[in-house]
Amino acid sequence: MDSESPHATLTNVPIVDMTPFYEIITDEFSIPKDTALVARMEAANAEQIKKLDERLEDAEKNLGETDISDALIAKAQFWAKIGDKEQALSAFKTAIEKTGPLGHRIDLIFSCIRVGFFFHDNDVISKNIDKAKTLIEEGGDWDRRNRLKVYEGIYKISIRDFKGAVNLFLETLATFTSTELMEYRDFVKYTVLTAAITLNRPDFKAKIINSPEILEVIHEVPHLSDYANALYNCNYAQFFKSLAAIEQMIKTDRLLNAHYRYYVREMRITIYAQLLESYRSLTIESMANSFGVTEEYIDSDLSKYIAAGRLNAVIDKVGGVVETNRPDAKNAQYQATIKQGDLLLNRIQKLSRVINV
Repeated sequence: MDSESPHATLTNVPIVDMTPFYEIITDEFSIPKDTALVARMEAANAEQIKKLDERLEDAEKNLGETDISDALIAKAQFWAKIGDKEQALSAFKTAIEKTGPLGHRIDLIFSCIRVGFFFHDNDVISKNIDKAKTLIEEGGDWDRRNRLKVYEGIYKISIRDFKGAVNLFLETLATFTSTELMEYRDFVKYTVLTAAITLNRPDFKAKIINSPEILEVIHEVPHLSDYANALYNCNYAQFFKSLAAIEQMIKTDRLLNAHYRYYVREMRITIYAQLLESYRSLTIESMANSFGVTEEYIDSDLSKYIAAGRLNAVIDKVGGVVETNRPDAKNAQYQATIKQGDLLLNRIQKLSRVINV
């Protein structure tokens, strides 16, 4: 989060009297607290809680189970609205226990997952995704099954499992209904970005470039269409320009901010490998011209990835040439067999010693 973001966030806090969240932000970023504002918000929160407690008490004394459940849910939603994570999760747990219909219980678990998303609490998210899966297996409807895939896909982005995320997103691309999480164009954005870093070119063409659902809205996200098409069409100079723009976008993206350096690095490696696999060798000058950068930049950037073992190539600085060094598939299989054989022999020896004893 940049230095202006906490202050920008605080401007919205008084609108819904988010006292607990206000305390979190001011403490985390050492922002002076407005004691008068805190007092006003606390009074407003206390008044609302009193009303919700009275509603619950009335439901318990005079009404039925459905009304009790509704009152508990309203209280849980209020805690979530003002940014009190622990109170919200506790209240949702109570509401789930008092709620009968399976679909309603699944919806409440979705609410818990959204609380986890808001606070970037992966433990809360993963546990509630598992709970939702269990309930859906008991008889959840199609819509909730579909929505759970989107929730899980977002979670997988947060833990940098882009492959798992894109598989789930592609399954729900034509049937997206999780508008409580994001707009469809944002869903398409995450689908394209995760696909770019995980899918091979034939799959990327079939599932992204030629997808009518994606083509319908991809132009609503700045630079995304140029980025996807430049990647597939091997327009390397355009790709570098688009990647720079995408980098600025994901720097401030709630889900991808923590991974933007990793993402940009992996996409550079992907595009370099895409060009190099077509040649046995090519000049540094030619590569620089293809990517629209200087020879010094290409030399420096390639050297990092080659030294790290991420690109199968060597640089002949005297000749100004990059030579590809494709691994021999048969030799790799042979080395893997030898390694596995050694492991098997070691296990057999350990087992024989146990038997002898």
